[in-house]
Amino acid sequence: MADAFHPDLTSKVDPAEKQSLRSRLHHIRGSELDRNTAQTEGMQRLAAISGDTVGSERIWTGETHVAPATASDNHHHGESETAIYVVSGHPRFVFHDGTEEVRIETEPGDYIFVPPYVPHREENPDPEHKAVVVISRSTQEAIVVNLPELYAL
Repeated sequence: MADAFHPDLTSKVDPAEKQSLRSRLHHIRGSELDRNTAQTEGMQRLAAISGDTVGSERIWTGETHVAPATASDNHHHGESETAIYVVSGHPRFVFHDGTEEVRIETEPGDYIFVPPYVPHREENPDPEHKAVVVISRSTQEAIVVNLPELYAL
């Protein structure tokens, strides 16, 4: 069953259509991002590059928008390696190092790397402006496993 803890990662694209998708370049306009992706409370993920949108098999790329004065739920991305580029705002990335919570303060132009299975959350302390980041993952779909708490591996 697909839900916030167990997203349906099976492609909705017919195999013949997927092969057709893989024989050309794709242009995804910012206004056409797919909102039908795994979500975590406190943020909105939008898919640009995925198995369903372009037929990708090994990467997923999209945007995440974190509303002003918001923190996401704790989560990890399973086997995915995740690269994050900060487009706007000053999002904070939080993880547990085994002793305490660590907060990484960012600004536009910064990058963050999240290894597989590492629990974390995003926070946007700005009371007026949303934070926007571009995310790329090493898996074709956006794996999101929401967690009740932040813990160290």
